Amino acid sequence: MNKQFIIPFIGLKIGKHDFEFEIETSFFESIEHSLIQKGNLSVSLTLEKKETMLIAFFEAEGTIETICDRCDTSMDLDIYGSYRLIYKFGLEEEEDETLVVLHPDSYQIDVTMPIYELVASQIPLRVKHDEGECDEEMWALIQKHTINANEAEPSEFMDEDWDDDDEDFEEDEIDDEADTSLDEGDEEPDNDKPIDPRWSILKNLN
Repeated sequence: MNKQFIIPFIGLKIGKHDFEFEIETSFFESIEHSLIQKGNLSVSLTLEKKETMLIAFFEAEGTIETICDRCDTSMDLDIYGSYRLIYKFGLEEEEDETLVVLHPDSYQIDVTMPIYELVASQIPLRVKHDEGECDEEMWALIQKHTINANEAEPSEFMDEDWDDDDEDFEEDEIDDEADTSLDEGDEEPDNDKPIDPRWSILKNLN
């Protein structure tokens, strides 16, 4: 627990109070499983104390180091964002992510995780260098391996697809032959089949 980010609100008067924090690499190193390894930001906090709650407004600005999704090399990403968080006293947890429940005996708050979550939430799903700043050699290497991989994958399934088509074709061909045989049987009577003698008698009467 970094004391720098601990705010004892018990001694604060009713009203708004301002705090400033400098966020450096050591801040992210102190957080377990942090998605951010390096950074340099300024965070301002306006904490409004009321009779039954605290309202915190965070604002962060600076840069963090991350990995470009295009060329897979490090890059600086500009960060700017704000976040509003409400602290209220009680014993039951709330599902609202913007609401923190403090035990009635609490006298201080730790703003480490709210600051980290604010910064992390500003990272877009896809991060890449500005145009012309990517490592083109690395990008070409990635493209080469990606193209080779994409070319190999279809061939793995191509034979299976063709096998499936051949099986379907053979089944259809057998069904067609069976249908044709039945149709031909209906059209051409079998002359070798014995004739009922009663029909012969009727023929002679005519």
